Amino acid sequence: MTRRLFALLALVAAWLGVAVLAAAPASAHVELLSSNPADGARLTSAPTQVSVTLSENIGIQPNSIKVVDAHGTNVVTGPVFQPGDVAEEVAIKLKPDLPDGSYLVEYAFVSTDSHPVRGTIAFVIGTGPLITSAGAVSASTGTDPVTDALFTTFRWGSFGGVALLGGLVFLLVCRPGGRTDPAARKLITAGLWLSGVTAVAGFLLQGPYVAGRGADAIFDPALIEATLRVAYGKLLLLRLAVIVAFAVIARKLLTEGLPERLRSRYENLGMAAGFIVMLSFSATGHAVADKIMFLSVGADLAHFGAMAVWGGGLIQLGVLLRGRIPASEAEPALARFHPIATTSMVVMVVSGAYLGFRLVPSVEALWTSAYGIVFLLKLTGFASLLTVANVSRNAVRRGFSGRGGTGVVTADLRRLRVSVGVEVLIVAVVLGLAAMLSSMSPTG
Repeated sequence: MTRRLFALLALVAAWLGVAVLAAAPASAHVELLSSNPADGARLTSAPTQVSVTLSENIGIQPNSIKVVDAHGTNVVTGPVFQPGDVAEEVAIKLKPDLPDGSYLVEYAFVSTDSHPVRGTIAFVIGTGPLITSAGAVSASTGTDPVTDALFTTFRWGSFGGVALLGGLVFLLVCRPGGRTDPAARKLITAGLWLSGVTAVAGFLLQGPYVAGRGADAIFDPALIEATLRVAYGKLLLLRLAVIVAFAVIARKLLTEGLPERLRSRYENLGMAAGFIVMLSFSATGHAVADKIMFLSVGADLAHFGAMAVWGGGLIQLGVLLRGRIPASEAEPALARFHPIATTSMVVMVVSGAYLGFRLVPSVEALWTSAYGIVFLLKLTGFASLLTVANVSRNAVRRGFSGRGGTGVVTADLRRLRVSVGVEVLIVAVVLGLAAMLSSMSPTG
């Protein structure tokens, strides 16, 4: 198992290395570089179309540009299209012979990292007053607070689902006898259901989240179609399909008496499925918009994977430590989990430091921006987690008494049970903060 894990990591590292060397720089978030008409322009005749040039090629996103007159009436005709050879330029046709007056262009694009980027452009035909973009469209382009809260909540749930699935590593490597433990198996099942449900919810909420609509628009066919057209929607569907496959793989791996040849095959399939699930997160997050995209995505994958293995192991460890336990079962599991937890912590620290360096715009942004403040809160939670983990480590070293594998739980193991419970709670809080960060712009 260890050799196969290192082989997979080596393969991923090689892939990332090649990708880094071949990668072109990417902008942090899609930005509007120019528009025609320009913002604030006064025109003597009606234009036939409105075009915008962006900082990156995001493809043609339906309903991403809207033009309204002073009464809020839509004056566009036809879909969004690319008017020329510049991939970053998109446009929309206007109704012919528009009357004199003020017009407002509202745009809402999905950046490479799956975040909505919205704004307005105003222009005038003739000599009339100009609609101010500040306040004229705030209600129609702002993110709906309920949708935003639901999006973040389900994102938190998706992180939790992956953490529960990470407990499978603990059962396979640290506690093989736990494969038949009903409580341990229920946690894996809960992880599968939570991951599947949140993937569906995330897919349905993406459309209203981007369009600034309420949660009542989750089944809007136009919004669902728009989500299907972007990478985020496709990756969520891929995640859902892989989770279904992972359910079959996990069931086989938790079956007693499975031939070693088949077990080895299912373990390899399980690692591949887990990698794809985590990639579906990293490939739609902030890391994918970094200038050194593949290196940041690799760091995000390592960070997320280490969290899943450590967090899932802690949850399964809590199941193991419930009630009175024989030392013959608990001591080997704790001994095996200790180096895994230590390695996971090191990976999380190194990868998290790199991601913070790449994604946080400046040191001052740590206390002057909402993203920086939440990032600091996450760091504080992680530091607390390391402190409590040290208590657990000391309890493990002193915790067992008894001879010949028939030991009982001592005061130190009771302390271990409490400290592991606290660790699980802190992990839940840190995952919540991570979910908040994932829905916030580092530069916003």
